Amino acid sequence: MVSFTDSAEAEALAERAHELMEEVVLPKERELKGGMAASESTLEELRDAAREYGVYAPQIDEEYGGMGYDFRDALPTFEEAGRSILGAQAMRIAAPDEGNMHLLELHGSELQKEEYLKPLVDGDISSGFSMTEPMQGGGSDPKMLKTTAEKDGDEWVIDGHKWWTTNGIGADILLVFARTDQEVHPYEGCSVFIVPSDADGVEIVRNIPHVGPDIESHGHAEIKYNEVRVPEEHLLGEEGEGFTHVQERLGPARLTHCMRYSGMAERSLEIGKAYMAEREAFGETIADKQAPRHEIAEHETELAAARALVRQAADEIAAGGEARIPVSMAKVFTANATQDAIDTALQFCGGNGIAKDLPISDFYESVRQFRLVDGADEVHLRTIARDSFSDVHTEELGPVTRYEK
Repeated sequence: MVSFTDSAEAEALAERAHELMEEVVLPKERELKGGMAASESTLEELRDAAREYGVYAPQIDEEYGGMGYDFRDALPTFEEAGRSILGAQAMRIAAPDEGNMHLLELHGSELQKEEYLKPLVDGDISSGFSMTEPMQGGGSDPKMLKTTAEKDGDEWVIDGHKWWTTNGIGADILLVFARTDQEVHPYEGCSVFIVPSDADGVEIVRNIPHVGPDIESHGHAEIKYNEVRVPEEHLLGEEGEGFTHVQERLGPARLTHCMRYSGMAERSLEIGKAYMAEREAFGETIADKQAPRHEIAEHETELAAARALVRQAADEIAAGGEARIPVSMAKVFTANATQDAIDTALQFCGGNGIAKDLPISDFYESVRQFRLVDGADEVHLRTIARDSFSDVHTEELGPVTRYEK
């Protein structure tokens, strides 16, 4: 859904994306009963269609196979793509590849871009982002990172244990976050490496069973790195600047997640409203009853607010800012707004809501993870609160009246 703050280019791109979804992607989704069993040939067919409609990898420079749109202008298209579990894959804007392509475009060497970025954009290879670690390792607090990378001649030797590596089991390359200097603060002593998944010492332990379908990827893997050697040119970006590079990846990626889930929520409400308009109960349609109508209205309002927050954060990023607080606000608000909207749509569809004939049940299972991935709600609230209290002026209280016995 476009906004009055979107440019004409953004609106035109989103319109083409909407046409692709209505004419190609949604029919294919219905044919596959949700698209969970989509084969590689089906995905290639959808990617070809996205190219024909002019919406393929819009956020990547033309030099590397994309369309060269500004990140801010591409945002509404992410929402259109989110209306189906197949949409983001068709347009090559699905996580984690989308975020990894962004990071490679920002900081990859020309050799890395030629060898990895272009094939990623073309869909010839896939990637994983290997950052989170089990239990006492880096997770919501990435300063606890335990995976190490030590220099040995002209190679880096990586040792560590990761999990929740999205698409890890199907990835051709893994972007691995590791400590490269134990003597300094992690903010200054971490780096990112490109690791081929078939490198000696890369052990794919398992795909982690979890709540929700694997909508955008081939699951979330647990991986061990046992003395994995990569050449020094596989360092992505600057040594010791890993935290900065990862934040440059995660900020925009959190916003694209917001828009994809917003698309899921909007489609869920569309389906829910259509069902409510036809389903009669106790003498009138559900859509004629005031309480359900008001509940839908509240969700539409919350989704509109979520879109505005995302665009505000994106504008700040486009202007060269980090937008850490606006991104956290957009992420935590959108995660909850989309979860609530999808839950309501499922509820109003009754038994059909939990059936797999409609996509709402898959959306419902997926959206719960959004309050955890890319930072749990509590982590983002901590960030927002810390900033909010950073400039408290007690003199604003004025005279304090004390009551004494």
